[in-house]
Amino acid sequence: MPRAGLAPATVTEVAADVADEIHPVPLSMGAVAERLGVKTPSLYKHVDGLADLNHRIAILGATGLGDTLRDSMQGLAGGDALAAATQALRAFIGDHPGRYAATVGVVPSGPDDPLAVAMERALDSFTAVLRGYDLEPDQRIPATRMLRSVLHGFATLEASNGFQLDTDIDSSFDWIVAFIDRGLRAAGS
Repeated sequence: MPRAGLAPATVTEVAADVADEIHPVPLSMGAVAERLGVKTPSLYKHVDGLADLNHRIAILGATGLGDTLRDSMQGLAGGDALAAATQALRAFIGDHPGRYAATVGVVPSGPDDPLAVAMERALDSFTAVLRGYDLEPDQRIPATRMLRSVLHGFATLEASNGFQLDTDIDSSFDWIVAFIDRGLRAAGS
């Protein structure tokens, strides 16, 4: 019989918190069980193993990221939307590195998978940012990939303490965002 108060959503939320705390160390069922104060086998009454749990964390991560991006860009366009979205993504990865990591490389099981829906919402925010740059249709996907690659790289390096030079990280980030803004403006003209 499942423990009172323990449900798939609770296990997932606790696992996501653990993943954020221990990142970049991979999540284990044992670490989640320990946090919940249960034996590891009892988790299998609520989730179908580590792969299922990571999938559920990816859904939380993609949903949280999509909400964060949407909220940050409300009423903004062009360079202002870009600045807001990039800062929101950077903050989200810094606050939730384990949840974010769970979203990278994961493949939804199909179009009805909640992960597919959540990932599409997050991607829609970047698409909205790029609408402010008057890009040709064939430029939109490469621009989205460039934006994601640069931001992912910067934020994950920052979250893992990868910047060791004695310079202001915020100034570097602002410079990169301004550089991207200028490049997108030039590509759209």
